[in-house]
Amino acid sequence: MDTVSDRFDTSRFEASRNRLASLAYRLLGSAADAQDAVQDAFLHWQAADRQQIKAPEAWLTKVVTNLCLDRLRSAQARRERTAGTWFPELLLDGDPMLGPADTFEQRESVSLAMLTVLERLSPVERAVYILCEAFSYGHAEIADILDITESASQQHLHRARTRIGATHRRGGSEVDPASARRIIEEFLSAATSGRTDRLVALLTDDVIAISDGAGLAEKLMRYDTPQRVAAVMRGGFRPTPAKRRLAGGAPAIHYALVNGAPAVLFVLGGQVLGAVTFDVTEDKIAAVHGIAAAGRLARLNEAWRQHEPDAPVIAAW
Repeated sequence: MDTVSDRFDTSRFEASRNRLASLAYRLLGSAADAQDAVQDAFLHWQAADRQQIKAPEAWLTKVVTNLCLDRLRSAQARRERTAGTWFPELLLDGDPMLGPADTFEQRESVSLAMLTVLERLSPVERAVYILCEAFSYGHAEIADILDITESASQQHLHRARTRIGATHRRGGSEVDPASARRIIEEFLSAATSGRTDRLVALLTDDVIAISDGAGLAEKLMRYDTPQRVAAVMRGGFRPTPAKRRLAGGAPAIHYALVNGAPAVLFVLGGQVLGAVTFDVTEDKIAAVHGIAAAGRLARLNEAWRQHEPDAPVIAAW
């Protein structure tokens, strides 16, 4: 194939790259793995007889989906995801890997809560659910992508929705952004000042908190009950000289959106040291996720360096 055709076909692939990456991220929960899957798909694209590919977008979607399924089924992935250490890689608002965000279902599909719940599904159930809910593929198209029957696709979707519905709170609507920010700022004020009673009042009765222990814990730590979560948050958010020494100074705390949810970021010298994200339901907080491991913040930090942040909520923690 001549150079002009090669350039045209490369451009056609690049036009699909962000969509493919957003699909791979939803399937894998890892930005780094998603990028690798898309790059592998590009190698498949280069090696293929592209003149015989009548629907490039459908062909690329099938290749990326199946590359991701291979990764999810691998022995290494199974070990990592059952060892109690796996957690989605965080994405800052505006990251193209977040992909389509026109509907509530599309936005919810990249929330940390949903990505975590998707781990309970089989790889095929996960793929069917994401292709249907986040990318609006019909069962005939999904059947072709996954080499299954339409009936099997429908059954996988039903099972996925049932399992997700049993473990995930679907609000059906989203909290007003201004209200969500107000709740998080109230939480931050109570946590940094040690007002436990006010913290408890801001949490739902079935609240959960998940943390990687400032990036130091071997396994993710999980807490429940409002009193326990409030105590952990109070201990984690109250500044101390020892924490500042560990951080290398007094970080600023910025409000941000991470995976579509309200979050606070601890930033020092232009580097995000840690992120705490919140699931907000009406006027309370239903879940808190605290992440500081560098690997889980790598892509978020890349985006933050190109980001023009608002003034910090707390200038020096």
